[in-house]
Amino acid sequence: MEVITIESKAFKELQTKINTIANYITAQQEVASLDDDEIWVDSYEVCTFLKISERTLQRLRSNGEISYSKIRGRNYYKIGEIRRLIESRIIKSNHEFMQDLITNHKLHVKERRNTK
Repeated sequence: MEVITIESKAFKELQTKINTIANYITAQQEVASLDDDEIWVDSYEVCTFLKISERTLQRLRSNGEISYSKIRGRNYYKIGEIRRLIESRIIKSNHEFMQDLITNHKLHVKERRNTK
């Protein structure tokens, strides 16, 4: 193992630069966030905010009416796919619930980033 020593002033300058870069990257991620239709949400969020049952969501999956991805046993759906189902009246929900889903998902993601 190699040990490198530097002056505390140089270390603090380096730390400040790293923090500046990290803040810039975080700000860019928020500005250039994905189009809302490209956001992935899980079954829990869909059921909670659209006020539909898990069984309804399961029926949509079984009938091939909604595309989804399964990762580690959890199902994820694109917002655009959910919006398509609402507009075609397959899911009886409204755009206010859809906006709540998007807003709360973004808040949840932001909260998770801040805790890491």
